[in-house]
Amino acid sequence: MRRTNILSISFVITLTLSACSGLPKTGGGGTQQVSVTVAPSTPPPVNNFATQQFTATVTGTANTAVTWQVNTVAGGSQTTGFISSAGLFVAPGGVPTKSDGSGNSVPTTVMVTAVSQASATASGSVTVTIVPQNQNVQSGAIKLGSSGGNAKDSSTNGTTITCCGGTLGSLLTRNGAQFILSNNHVFAGSDSALAGDPIIQPGLIDNPKPNTCTTTGTTTVANLTQFFNLETGPTPKVDAAIAQVVNGTVDPGGNILYLGSTATNGIPDPGPPNAGSGVAATVNMAVAKSGRTTGLTCSSVLATNTATSVQYQKGCGTGATFSVSYTNLVDILGGNFSAEGDSGSLIVTQNTADPVALLFAGSDLDTVANPISAVLNSGAFLGAGNAVPTFVGGAAHQVIGCTLPVKPAGAVQTLAASAVASEVLQKATAARDAHAPELLSHTEVQAVGVGASFDNPAEAAILFFVTKGQPRINIPAQVDGIRTRIIEGDLFASRGALSAQESAALEKSAAPPQLVYSISDAEVARAKVVRTAHLEELLKRAGVQGVGITSSVDSPGEAALMIFLIRGVAHDAIPPVIDGLRTRVRESSRFRAGFGDAVPHRACSLPVRNSAKIGSAATLSKH
Repeated sequence: MRRTNILSISFVITLTLSACSGLPKTGGGGTQQVSVTVAPSTPPPVNNFATQQFTATVTGTANTAVTWQVNTVAGGSQTTGFISSAGLFVAPGGVPTKSDGSGNSVPTTVMVTAVSQASATASGSVTVTIVPQNQNVQSGAIKLGSSGGNAKDSSTNGTTITCCGGTLGSLLTRNGAQFILSNNHVFAGSDSALAGDPIIQPGLIDNPKPNTCTTTGTTTVANLTQFFNLETGPTPKVDAAIAQVVNGTVDPGGNILYLGSTATNGIPDPGPPNAGSGVAATVNMAVAKSGRTTGLTCSSVLATNTATSVQYQKGCGTGATFSVSYTNLVDILGGNFSAEGDSGSLIVTQNTADPVALLFAGSDLDTVANPISAVLNSGAFLGAGNAVPTFVGGAAHQVIGCTLPVKPAGAVQTLAASAVASEVLQKATAARDAHAPELLSHTEVQAVGVGASFDNPAEAAILFFVTKGQPRINIPAQVDGIRTRIIEGDLFASRGALSAQESAALEKSAAPPQLVYSISDAEVARAKVVRTAHLEELLKRAGVQGVGITSSVDSPGEAALMIFLIRGVAHDAIPPVIDGLRTRVRESSRFRAGFGDAVPHRACSLPVRNSAKIGSAATLSKH
């Protein structure tokens, strides 16, 4: 993930205009169909948090009122943007993303639609592209969180040219000098660059001159100083590089786009991180980042202490590929937290703007990052007298953009139960029935049922309906190899042993489960012991790409060993419990970082659509 390889600043806008006919209206001896058109018919790209006024013209009826929708949702949503009854569209805080069909998250457009209130079958639509200001050419001392990269980060293959880049993450200070922090694969081409190489803003991918891959119109803001060598560097590995600032070119206060504590006209102001050395990530910590492709996004930490292997490619879309094994990553919830081109973004806490991690890779469901302590304390970045770099910034402050109505999807998300095969439910029912008296003997248990597990959606679970607030006394994590799930409530309407149908009905009276919960230090310590004992064995299993520490969803408050699986790859059954610790399964595409594997496109000097692969190369052929 997340270095973009593309030759155009803007995403291709596919205009979708429709004037769908409604029911015929009779008048004056004839019929007239209702139709709706929306203006502007070709809307300009809209920046994050910014507005665009739309108007609708209705013909064929005296009732000209319309209902405005964004992506078919009346009034819109916080992830796609809102629209008022008067047609004022407010763009979301982060660029909406989608799956590209190959298991990766990529930017997408949104559709604004006006539906006739006289005839629901009559509507008009236009497609809107959301473009963060992070991609813009900046004048004067630049703000960080913006587009940038190595001025030499391009390659030519015959008539095809490919250019690459990512995000200028944040500002560091060391021995009195200032440096920009980003990824090795953004600044140093995955070990292929040289110290002294110019670092530019914006990156080659966002060159203001269309259809070129030159530095014309860009500004050299720093020079590559040091990078952690991904192939030969010692463990723990970090994907990081620093470049010394060219005097006068970078905001000396370390301000990052959108990360401020205040907003102007509804748009978050730039703001610096909390100065110093950052803080350690914890499960369910609320975090934010500002990056080149998706702008400001807000989510939460899903897992810590994550070990995985990430694939790279040397250079810009042409070099050899290699893998790097990481042992202590931070996993951020949600494929919409980042996309290709956000590599190098600084991840901070939402409530204090403390640096937490450096974003560098991901899958279609998650983003992965190096803990900031590992980055700063890497031997590669020590200065004279073994000085450790620290962040240039200000005081602790809230990232206000994560509290605004148009913020990206929040960190707390709920889950819906998956459908479980009947034979799997029958097996769970048999295990429950065999132990029903002892399971119901716990004083806090009101009923036991059967349903889906949330820690492993493909499996069934025995459900414990327990009294909220009462201590849980030795409720088992498994019964005869069947997972258990705890559901809290005040007073449930049913008692005893319940069928699957009765269980599903009773669940509706309880709060829906979250994707991630906070866990205590004692639970984390317990999970670390199990992780250490079984990490090597688990990573050798087919289909397993990573192991980390997270929270159980089946038993809120308990830690779980997160097993990251590769979607579509066969794997052995994951035991529900390992050494007394619950396990949790998350299946996604492979974790990848910034390398080209897309088929080159021939576009005859036209902009090429983002190839929509995490770390893939979108190219332009010239004739």
